[in-house]
Amino acid sequence: MTKAAKKRSTTKAITRAAFSFDSATLVKRLLAAAPERPREVLVRRFGLGANPERETLEAIGDLSSITRERVRQIEAAGLDAIRASQAFKEAKEAFEEIARYVASLGVIVPEAELLSALGKDEKSRNRFRFLLMLDATFFRERETSEFLSRWHVDASTAKNVHEALSRLYSALPDDDVVTEAELLDRFLDELKGVNDAYKNEEVLKRWLSLSKNIGSNPLEQWGRASAPAIRVKGIRDYAYLAIKRHGEPMHFSAVAKTIGELFSKRAHVATTHNELIKDPRFVLVGRGLYALTEWGYSPGVVRDVIRKTLDENGPMKKDEIIKHVKKARFVKDNTILVNLNDSRYFKRLKDGRYSAA
Repeated sequence: MTKAAKKRSTTKAITRAAFSFDSATLVKRLLAAAPERPREVLVRRFGLGANPERETLEAIGDLSSITRERVRQIEAAGLDAIRASQAFKEAKEAFEEIARYVASLGVIVPEAELLSALGKDEKSRNRFRFLLMLDATFFRERETSEFLSRWHVDASTAKNVHEALSRLYSALPDDDVVTEAELLDRFLDELKGVNDAYKNEEVLKRWLSLSKNIGSNPLEQWGRASAPAIRVKGIRDYAYLAIKRHGEPMHFSAVAKTIGELFSKRAHVATTHNELIKDPRFVLVGRGLYALTEWGYSPGVVRDVIRKTLDENGPMKKDEIIKHVKKARFVKDNTILVNLNDSRYFKRLKDGRYSAA
């Protein structure tokens, strides 16, 4: 059993949070502690009114004929007024309840996933976004080129997770993929100083989802998000996965059928064939048979492969040529011999070896 398997959690996938307080009532009470003008800005900024659309600083400033910076100042004043209020002090247990829930998810959680778990609709999600912004227990990390926007309740754990994800990404091969179990084991090896209570499959996958550079495909294989086997967008990519999983050349009709079986994607045979022809990741190695270029198969007709083999290795015996050509093309021995005996392109030397004519 792998290390990841030993640490797998029996908990189910993330479920919507259930709290002892009503978020609408709590937010209304907290907003009442802010002066009228800051309260109006907060309602518009966080979508806390009848319209759940959150407005930008620029939009609010344009409507109120004030600058973006002035709107930001008014917003900050409103938040400070609420934090200094009795209503905020009385809401302490509610904030602690939210913090415990975030910790139960692994301390650091992608923003979209957290808000979806906290609220069932846009209005309720806006209310929880507002509550998270109010209390210093919750810290929001902005989206970067490496990570999605996220919230955490423990800076030390968050730092360790970020660093572990960066090291994990650096250690992954550029184009190849690994199994989910292998990736989780590698991730565990990179997590230093993180509480073992969080080292279960559910939390590990949630932390992996923070990274924009690490991803998985429909076959639950993991690798760099830029790897061909990970960035699956169309028939070509599904064909690549189908052939790679098969491990040897496939007829284009079999590729189309496999795409339907593996990914539940409708792939017409003719369309699949056209995509295989146009994509340099695939090479025709026989009658309708396609292999992956990365496997070392060479493009061109059999004659071209023979010529390339002789150019690279010099004169060779018949059996040696057949052996080399079959590594590059999926053809019968007789097909190779017919091409080899064409005197327009190849000649047989006195010692029985062949060279290019």
